[in-house]
Amino acid sequence: MKRKAEKESTRPKNRILRLQFGKMQWAMILFGLMIVVLLFERRNVKYEQSESSLPILNSESFSGPSVQQDPECLLLWDSTQEDSVNAKTEMSAVLSQMKIPFEEQDWEQNKGTASFGYENIILAVNQYEKLGTSLLELFDHIKAGGNMLVLCPPEPDTYLKLVSDKMGIRDVGATRYCVEGLRFKSGFMIGGKDRDIEVSDPFDSALSVTLEEGAAVHIVSADDKEMPLLWEYAYGNGKVVFYNLNFFEKVYRGFYCAAYSLLSDICIWPVINGSAFYIDDFPSPVPAGEGEFIQRDYHMDIKTFYTNVWWPDIEELWKKHGIRYTGLVIEDYSDENQAPFEGNDDLQRFRYFGNKLLDDGGEIGFHGYNHMPLVPEDFDYKNQFDTYRQWKSREDMRLSIEELNRFCTWLFPKEKFQVYVPPSNILSEEGRQILVEDFPQIRAIASIYFPGEFEYSQDFMVSEDGMIETPRIISGYIIGSYMETGAISELNFHYVNSHFQHPDDVLDTDRGAQEGWEKLKNRLTEYTDWLYESAPDIRNLTGSEMAGAVQRYYYLEPRITRQENEIHISLSNFSDEAWLFTRINEGLLESVEGGTAVETADGLYLLKAESSELVLKLTEQTGGD
Repeated sequence: MKRKAEKESTRPKNRILRLQFGKMQWAMILFGLMIVVLLFERRNVKYEQSESSLPILNSESFSGPSVQQDPECLLLWDSTQEDSVNAKTEMSAVLSQMKIPFEEQDWEQNKGTASFGYENIILAVNQYEKLGTSLLELFDHIKAGGNMLVLCPPEPDTYLKLVSDKMGIRDVGATRYCVEGLRFKSGFMIGGKDRDIEVSDPFDSALSVTLEEGAAVHIVSADDKEMPLLWEYAYGNGKVVFYNLNFFEKVYRGFYCAAYSLLSDICIWPVINGSAFYIDDFPSPVPAGEGEFIQRDYHMDIKTFYTNVWWPDIEELWKKHGIRYTGLVIEDYSDENQAPFEGNDDLQRFRYFGNKLLDDGGEIGFHGYNHMPLVPEDFDYKNQFDTYRQWKSREDMRLSIEELNRFCTWLFPKEKFQVYVPPSNILSEEGRQILVEDFPQIRAIASIYFPGEFEYSQDFMVSEDGMIETPRIISGYIIGSYMETGAISELNFHYVNSHFQHPDDVLDTDRGAQEGWEKLKNRLTEYTDWLYESAPDIRNLTGSEMAGAVQRYYYLEPRITRQENEIHISLSNFSDEAWLFTRINEGLLESVEGGTAVETADGLYLLKAESSELVLKLTEQTGGD
């Protein structure tokens, strides 16, 4: 009897345990049903199609007359010196994109016949001995009211010492100085003030100088010596701006632009004004299994991590800064390079992530049927891309994009798919031709800005065939010194940010995966915080809107005239809006007719043109300002 009583006394407890276990089961079932319902809803197109704030226009919208202006600038260079050739190449690109009318003269071909009768002169000759007596004539021109940008630090010889005091230099050392970092001493460049940047490949580049007290120094070396690297100095009625960096690469174009803008009383040039963030391989098939560092830090598989951690964190940046992502679809990760191409039937996660991105005001573009760049069979990867296969024929390349178009249209029938990003930023001439001729809805290619051995490198422009080139400047979660330099440079040149990332960056040790997602996310957050603190007026754009902004910038031709305290700007090929940088070195901006202006750095204004005719009214600078 006692044993029976003990057995009966346990029954209520077992029943409670069964009930509790049942509730847990039901909770799990309900949670699973909620996920299924959510994913089911996302199978249907629930997002609201948003009209582009900056649509791509027809080329007929930019058929205004070309502006003819006398050159304001002479670029003087020496074809026998490598540094001079590199300086001339980069500066020519900068002046052209600033829409500054200029002339080039090779001193080797025109010595003795060069005329200095220009408002601004860019001296890219680094052996002053070659100039002979013309060197003194040049400085007589500056003293009388001309301006000069010394782009190449010259050899520290007797010819330099003859004119060094006229450039604000008190003393010149016999050896070059190794510049390992840049330190901004003034706020003349956006995002630079009180900031140090490491130099990627330092070398003995700069002159070792001591300056006169009257020199206004903007950049020095980021060390205890603080060697002057960029300064301006008044000489007579003119001005000398001295660029002592001696770095001539595309990544420094914004520095050349900023240096040139210091010359005249006022300098005006068109800009793009746009910030774009691209996510390559998104949406795409999600890798199966576990990632080493995801499992280490989160104890979950890759699919769960993407859904519950990575994407919510990426969305936080959208909420914080208004970022509008452009996702680039990969349909399948197969290595198929010959038709027919099998469609992907696993649509659930494509729809979930794609519609979430669209709900957040983003956009979807093309990346590829798979991740094989559009290159023909004779394209040589030089054993650097072992997993990539060339396409069997031009028709196979075309059919792969046709399948991708079918797939994306089925998933997102309201999207236009106007942006294409080449896999690994590699695109052959044949592949590009297919995009232009067979897929007219693709209006922009977004590859990369900086050149590489295989990469399709671009400038911000519209090509002759009408394709809009919208290069990405920086990438990933670890913004290194080179990309940091490029980011500052392009803010000050085109007023542009363009960044791309991959979801699988968190799986790749070469892209910092071992650091863990928390650190990678924080690095990206640090960059975006710096960006929007430095450039709070920059516009958040999707990929196609960036193309529209580039289009308006590229065709714009300003004509600038000065009448006493007024600057008149006439804009040929003005469509619905235009943006310009205005550097005011003498006086203060009082008002703008036909637009608005906001100061973005010391003396640098972002001007929004709301009509094709603008008038800037200036007042004299008084007091200690």
